[in-house]
Amino acid sequence: MAVNSYIKEEYDIVVVGAGHAGCEAALAAARLGFKTILFTISMDSVALMPCNPNIGGSSKGHLVREIDALGGEMGKNIDKTYIQSKMLNVSKGPAVHSLRAQADKVEYTKHMRLTLQNTDNLTLRQAEVTELLYEEVPVNADEKVNLESATTKKIIKGVKTFSGATYLAKAVVLCTGTYLKARCIYGDVVNHTGPNGLQAANGLSDSMSDAGIFIRRFKTGTPARLDKKTIDFSKMEEQKGDERIVPFSFTNTEEDIKRDQISCWLTYTNEETHQIIKDNIDRSPLFSGFIEGTGPRYCPSIEDKVMKFPDKNRHQLFIEPEGEFTNEMYMGGMSSSLPEDVQYAMIRTVPGLENVTIIRNAYAIEYDCINAVNLDASLEFKNFEGLFSAGQLNGSSGYEEAAAQGLMAGINAARKLQGKEPIILDRSQGYIGVLIDDLVTKETFEPYRMMTSRAEYRLLLRQDNADLRLTDIGYEIGLIDEDRYKAFCTKRNQINAEIERVSEIMVGANKKVQEFLEAHNSTPLKTAASLAELIRRPELDYEALAELDPDRETVGPLSPEVIEQINIDIKYEGYITRQKQQVEHFKKMEKKIIPADINYDDVSNLRKEARQKLAQVRPASLGQASRISGVSPADVSVLMIYLTANK
Repeated sequence: MAVNSYIKEEYDIVVVGAGHAGCEAALAAARLGFKTILFTISMDSVALMPCNPNIGGSSKGHLVREIDALGGEMGKNIDKTYIQSKMLNVSKGPAVHSLRAQADKVEYTKHMRLTLQNTDNLTLRQAEVTELLYEEVPVNADEKVNLESATTKKIIKGVKTFSGATYLAKAVVLCTGTYLKARCIYGDVVNHTGPNGLQAANGLSDSMSDAGIFIRRFKTGTPARLDKKTIDFSKMEEQKGDERIVPFSFTNTEEDIKRDQISCWLTYTNEETHQIIKDNIDRSPLFSGFIEGTGPRYCPSIEDKVMKFPDKNRHQLFIEPEGEFTNEMYMGGMSSSLPEDVQYAMIRTVPGLENVTIIRNAYAIEYDCINAVNLDASLEFKNFEGLFSAGQLNGSSGYEEAAAQGLMAGINAARKLQGKEPIILDRSQGYIGVLIDDLVTKETFEPYRMMTSRAEYRLLLRQDNADLRLTDIGYEIGLIDEDRYKAFCTKRNQINAEIERVSEIMVGANKKVQEFLEAHNSTPLKTAASLAELIRRPELDYEALAELDPDRETVGPLSPEVIEQINIDIKYEGYITRQKQQVEHFKKMEKKIIPADINYDDVSNLRKEARQKLAQVRPASLGQASRISGVSPADVSVLMIYLTANK
């Protein structure tokens, strides 16, 4: 009788899931020299864009540029595969400027998959991971654990796949996206699949739950895909890309990536559209209670928008190409789980879509995820050594949020094996720091989305200066090579030297200067002023003042990126200085460390809710404690007094 013989392999790091989080995690781990295996449920789902065909957007563009500054891949990949590029919010200040690019979805997946396959130390494997392998050991008294009463902790040993194969590892990064026990729903139709009809992952949730990991259900959705041949674009507003292309990756220039762009289109729903939705709202699984998971607040379905905002007589719809070599058009703004016949009826009331053909129905998708307050800021589970989690599994939404978490989880898994401290960005260093701090500190009851308003220091955390903030860290980690770092240092030195130079060059209130200012509709000078003082004027900038600068020719040519930093740093100097002072106060609170083994029951005068939340999150500092929902400023004061008294 034959005996079953199962595959057994050893790796340093296992990454489960090859979406945007998994790709960044696996690349970071492998590039740092660790033998890594990346599992995907289907090779067709590597870096898949199951919803919107774009990268970036408001605040999300910040995340992509920070990923690039740290040595990640997303920015480089979208630069290779974009079909339209646009800088958003340009009518506002630089803090909220955000780059957004339409992607060719097929090309994006293809190029990322090829990058993975050509990376040393990295194996890409199609298989469903169904089980975590671990051992349970006693907890030492001084160890930080998830719950104060815990007496044991788990240590990850690897994973097992559906086939029974075993893959041993010293660290595992879970990046399962929306695949865990996923089901796709529209009307009364339920498909137990992952996004785009791909296979769901049905085994791993139970293994995680058996290991003591709390599992909950979230929901998101996607709109219908339309046949381009059946759309009347003459009834829509054309949306073209920018003439000047700004790359996502700091390694690229406009010349490197400039190409012909494809237009998007804008149209609107109307009162007839809304009436069809209202007449059929009882058939919506979202409103009937059939959908169990909690949906995203900031990306609502069309039925949500119509029912919650009855005073709005129209909503924007963006018709966007999914690629250069397909007729599929994405319908941004009309996510839905309504039945198929209702989808047809409501879509055909929209100008330009009267005779449209649907290629893929809109649907909602439910999936299992975790509560990220059970993670440390390194994205390692508090009571599960070597097990990390990133992406939508942590309760976030969006490709960019996932990629940012994946990069940090991959870096920290590698650093754990190196015996180094984890890299933890704080809220003053980057949007990545804000994102992760929000997830692990503030309990999220719905899919989390990054927004510029979440960042307290957004004037410092601009998308244009992500390299100046984070490239040093990427270099220290080992993901930024020497050539790139030297080029970065040259750029930084040019910015600093030129700001110093124009701050020292004085121009007098002579006839030439006054005529120049008059020609630029600028107030005449009463006394001499530096070039920097003139740059601060809204109507003037560094380039415009070249004819008043006697030494400009000796400086040599500067890149548009260097000039941009000179202008912003000088024009916003007062605001930047004030925000830096706020950061100093923030840093003081972050430096007030809370001992890992503190027993909050010993802290008298703490409210019961605060005691429970503090024990659950176990903040590393008073600063983090102050951001926990349910912990008041008075509770923080009580805690500060206790820590001071007990030294």
